[in-house]
Amino acid sequence: MGPGTKIITKQEAAMFIQAWWRGTLVRRTLLHAALRACIIQRWWKQMLVKLVEKEKRPALEFYARQEWAAVKLQSWVRMWCLRLRYCRLLHAVRIIQIYWRWHICRTRGFIQGCYNLKESQLNLQLEISLGLQACKVQQCIPLPVNE
Repeated sequence: MGPGTKIITKQEAAMFIQAWWRGTLVRRTLLHAALRACIIQRWWKQMLVKLVEKEKRPALEFYARQEWAAVKLQSWVRMWCLRLRYCRLLHAVRIIQIYWRWHICRTRGFIQGCYNLKESQLNLQLEISLGLQACKVQQCIPLPVNE
């Protein structure tokens, strides 16, 4: 035996072994409790994530519906503005066409007329307008009928 060794009795050895065993049991119990607490915490965090996702989804859908409605409204307003512009341009084109046709009729003239077909005659009535001059022609043309 060495100079630093101590002689222990059976009772002290038994108490040492019991203390070591109790310490081991306590450490094991604490380890199991810590592991269980960690498992519960992970489960709870997963549940919180699921709850947050459940709350986020309706909010996201509501936001998407609002965005879609805003985009739809903007497209309708743009369409209405373009249609209004198109109608204004169409009206302007029609006015220009009316004045152009009136100008062409005054400078070049036009021919209006009607005809009637009675038995063996063609009755023809024409009105020819050349600028400020007007000429009316009325004529009956006999048609050759072979019987």
